[in-house]
Amino acid sequence: MDRRRLLKGAASVAATGVLLPAAHARAAAADTDFPTAEWLPATASNFTPSSRPSSYPVNFVVVHVTQETFGDTIDIFQDSARQVSAHYVVRSADGHVAQCVRERNVGWHAGNWDYNTRSIGIEHEGWVDRPEYFTDVLYERSAALTSSICDRYGIPKDRTHIIGHNEVPGATHSDPGPFWDWGRYIRLVNFT
Repeated sequence: MDRRRLLKGAASVAATGVLLPAAHARAAAADTDFPTAEWLPATASNFTPSSRPSSYPVNFVVVHVTQETFGDTIDIFQDSARQVSAHYVVRSADGHVAQCVRERNVGWHAGNWDYNTRSIGIEHEGWVDRPEYFTDVLYERSAALTSSICDRYGIPKDRTHIIGHNEVPGATHSDPGPFWDWGRYIRLVNFT
């Protein structure tokens, strides 16, 4: 009798929707602007809420290299004391894409307010002096993401509009660095 009551209670709890991990995962996926991205949100104190593109036009993609691991980058974006975020992070080993800031909001990634308001920032796991992090799958998944962003906002798929962090006026960073293969990346963006 006790076992039947226990099973009946468990079924009742499941039917009411208390056990929601799968539903939570689906809801999280629905919160992303890029369909295959995982939603790993930055803390709200590390970006500026907005209504882009009506509040600011989006006409650049800024390419970054994290100088951290994927996991540490997510942790940094979720730490309110850090005051930094990017819209996306791409993992080196498997090309997994996480979205941390909705595209309508202004990420704090470029170090230049004007460029922050007008761009989508994509961080890539790795270090500028360690080209082994720039894997085939990282380039392919990032290029698919960038191509999608360009298509949605009418951004030309060229080096004038897809820029490195080091090309942002006033930038003090050197990423994506000398080992980032721009020719390959732009070809992939245009053929994805």
